Amino acid sequence: MNHIFHCTVEEADTGNRLDKFLASAVPQLSRARIQQLIDQGCVVRGTTHVSSATYKVKLGEAYTITEPAVTALDLTPSAIKLDVVYEDADLLVINKPAGMTVHPAAGTHGDTLVHALLGHCGDSLSGIGGVARPGIVHRIDKETTGLLVVAKHDAAHHHLSAQLKDHSLKRTYVAFTWGGLTPRDGTVDAPLARHPRHRRQMAIIESGRHAITHYETVQTYHAPGSIMPLASKIICNLETGRTHQIRVHMAHSKAPLIGDPVYGASTTTRLNRFKASGMSVPEAVMEALKVFDRQALHAMELVLVHPRTGEFMEFSCPLPDDIIALENALSSALAPSKG
Repeated sequence: MNHIFHCTVEEADTGNRLDKFLASAVPQLSRARIQQLIDQGCVVRGTTHVSSATYKVKLGEAYTITEPAVTALDLTPSAIKLDVVYEDADLLVINKPAGMTVHPAAGTHGDTLVHALLGHCGDSLSGIGGVARPGIVHRIDKETTGLLVVAKHDAAHHHLSAQLKDHSLKRTYVAFTWGGLTPRDGTVDAPLARHPRHRRQMAIIESGRHAITHYETVQTYHAPGSIMPLASKIICNLETGRTHQIRVHMAHSKAPLIGDPVYGASTTTRLNRFKASGMSVPEAVMEALKVFDRQALHAMELVLVHPRTGEFMEFSCPLPDDIIALENALSSALAPSKG
């Protein structure tokens, strides 16, 4: 079913670009979507189709926008239960579990977050760029847990994406790393790009995209008699949001994430290195580390401005059970030291 919108230029709008005027008059549509509809011949002034988004509107002009019915996404919705932290007509905030891929790809079939969102949202998705799909504003890795915001319609997606771009959408992560960071609190400013040989990995490359991670060490864990930390608990705030950013930046800082063999050695190799250095690691800690089979990274806080109301919104979610078990094992068997 087509959506039809009517609007008339008033004195305050006179002289504005057409796309700017229409986006203001019809807040359900983003400016980018308005431009797309103009290009598609879906905007009429009186009885004349308008072809220029830069046309300066005049007092009293009447415009009609006909937005075609959204096209169904060629995916089958999945009845996967989601941990919904917040939901309204414009957006959802999800606590994503470990093991769930965000976007469909070869081999993912019907078990991605997008499949689950299609099943959960149903007809409440009014379309992103003319397609009935959830608007994924930012991604987190398959094995990373925690908060992720999703837009339900084009205007919300545009607004939230703009916040992501200007860094007003804040994301805070908790991570557990091997060893400790020097300095304990600081910033990693190192550009990221695809690894030149291993294309599924990212790497620090001078010509890569700007990437900044701010971190704070909140706890270090020392084996009996050792001054060198076995592990650390850190808080990371992303200034940028590149693929695998925290994982690569921590590895670059010689403190790779526990459970992340892609950017650091395996758990067995790490423990053998500590043992060779003379560190005595309690058996309970070794067992807890060996069974932890993903990167120890959780998106725990999210701050954004609501795209419709302008309300400042803060969300948080607790650590998942596997990271809690890891933290408990480190805390109970090792000597903790606060940052």
